[in-house]
Amino acid sequence: MKTIGLIGGMSWESTLEYYRIINETVKEKLGGLHSAKCIIYSVDFEEIEKLQHEGKWKELTEVMIDAAQRLEKAGADFVIICTNTMHKVAEEVQEGISIPLLHIADVTAEKIKEKGLRNVGLLGTKFTMEEDFYKKKLGESGIEVIIPEEDERVVVHSVIYNELCQGIIRQESKERFKEIIGNLVSKGAEGIVLGCTEIPLLIKQEDVDVPVFDTTTIHAKSAVEFAMR
Repeated sequence: MKTIGLIGGMSWESTLEYYRIINETVKEKLGGLHSAKCIIYSVDFEEIEKLQHEGKWKELTEVMIDAAQRLEKAGADFVIICTNTMHKVAEEVQEGISIPLLHIADVTAEKIKEKGLRNVGLLGTKFTMEEDFYKKKLGESGIEVIIPEEDERVVVHSVIYNELCQGIIRQESKERFKEIIGNLVSKGAEGIVLGCTEIPLLIKQEDVDVPVFDTTTIHAKSAVEFAMR
């Protein structure tokens, strides 16, 4: 089994889910007392969030490369970034290390294609929804991406940072997300990508009539598959 290097803490709420899913998946595959070989480098999300909203992506890139290099030096065989948004700098991180980086959008695209879907709605931070780094990755697999209207994107972004990243789950936010998802479906979305690792804390498959792609679970399980090849 390869050793998984996790860049976590963005937020720790979702990193906790990564750790749980990775270890549960290893146990399902190997049984007994088996668990994952992994190393976690957890950042201070307050510092990351501040740099994100100040647009200081050069500094953020340096932080992510440093984290990945520390994991490599500690013995990780490959790295995963436990958040969708920071995949904005994934290419630079990969260039800064000699071990593979398993990209969250690549493994999510594989699951979308397995379902035979071509059009998906994307929920995430405003960075993930509005910029090209994530949509382009899905587009390379022939997947068209639909994003919410501007006022809806404001709601989604706010709920992520002000509620979900702080462990706050509100029923009214869940209902608002379901409305936004319904609007995406009415625009032609055949499935919904939960493109923020905190959103699965709020929205589950049973809340939505079309297929939901939980990027946290997809990425974590894909990491186990990669580790066991």
